[in-house]
Amino acid sequence: MKKPATPTRSTIRPSDLTFGLSTCRRCLWIFYWFKVQAPMVMPLVSTLADQQEKLFQGATLRDIDSALGDGKITKWGQFINSSKIKLNGEETRWRFYGKYDVLGENSDGSLAIIDCKVSDSDRDSAAHYAPQLEAYAYSLENPAVGEGQRVDSMGLLVWNPDHAEPDGFKVRQKYVPVPRDTVRFNALVEDLITMLEGEIPNSGVDCQTCKFLNARNALD
Repeated sequence: MKKPATPTRSTIRPSDLTFGLSTCRRCLWIFYWFKVQAPMVMPLVSTLADQQEKLFQGATLRDIDSALGDGKITKWGQFINSSKIKLNGEETRWRFYGKYDVLGENSDGSLAIIDCKVSDSDRDSAAHYAPQLEAYAYSLENPAVGEGQRVDSMGLLVWNPDHAEPDGFKVRQKYVPVPRDTVRFNALVEDLITMLEGEIPNSGVDCQTCKFLNARNALD
């Protein structure tokens, strides 16, 4: 596999800091350099996320959790594009590009990022999703165009399926604060960009896509 002169995309998806690096670096590298990715079917995910966003449009932050500041939900489902990422003081070709779920604005002008989840997974923790939310925060504080705004808080709004009733499914709602950790975030970003700029890495040990392709190719 010959590496092209330039990648097919130079915008990093925030979710790749949470899922891509920890799943399969080989598949991630191929996606950025060749834009080839295994098909992914996630029925109802976008529909349920849209319902969460719509429910809290215009709500106060304390409607979500009493621990949040004195502010209001002002934006939802918008794309963000960061300035080019710097490593060791040098500008790279890479920038973040993605779409956040819900954005609140505090009375002092600072921002609150809230990521919506509908899941019963044990992975719905602050530590697991922190890198993804930090990428949103970085993009808001360092936008490609215009002035940045300080991000004061980050968190997960999680709906856990609880039980079914005649009129539909019921959920338990919880808010999970996600502390800022720029040291860990910067280390992950450096790791990701260093990997992308290098040669094709090995497959992830548990990558189901690579396992399938290896088994399929062995049949020929």
